[in-house]
Amino acid sequence: MRTLVQPPPSSHCDRCGGELRLKRIESANRGLELDSEIFSCIKCGREHACTVSHDRNIPDPKAA
Repeated sequence: MRTLVQPPPSSHCDRCGGELRLKRIESANRGLELDSEIFSCIKCGREHACTVSHDRNIPDPKAA
């Protein structure tokens, strides 16, 4: 059975074209409320980082 909806191209590895999956979220800059999302390729294992604005609706896992 084939996938009904293909993931966007940004969710594919630049090196091998494999699917990127979220590995962890780290605080990039608390003053500017930025997080660094680390994605890992399921084929080659290469990690990709993306800096995004912190979502205030999601609790900080380090605060628990």
